[in-house]
Amino acid sequence: MRVLALDYGSARCGCALSDPSGTLATPLRAVERPATRAGLARIATLVREREVERIVVGLPLTLRGEEGSQATETRDFAARLAEALDVPVELHDQRLTTPQARAGHGAADLDSRAAAHLLDAYLAAVARPGR
Repeated sequence: MRVLALDYGSARCGCALSDPSGTLATPLRAVERPATRAGLARIATLVREREVERIVVGLPLTLRGEEGSQATETRDFAARLAEALDVPVELHDQRLTTPQARAGHGAADLDSRAAAHLLDAYLAAVARPGR
């Protein structure tokens, strides 16, 4: 199953896509202003062109696991995506994905590298449910 991971930010949304087997995460180009009509249209195009079957949006929790204003904005964005697209949309804890992305290397932008770390974590959690 192809999964698209989104590291949402109001200015830019990092994107990463899994391979069809759901084992590898590849960063894609970030989407600018994702909550706008143009941004949502770009995400819809990615879903259609890449045959995405599920979207995972990173939920920014504090290290204590609490939600702040950014988590509320992210939940609203995920709800808009779910209404606009014909694929399931899930939220997944994205704690520490940005520091992981900063520590790593690669040609992709920081937001999309963070989305790839989010996708790796999600795919690992799905592969071993209940852990």
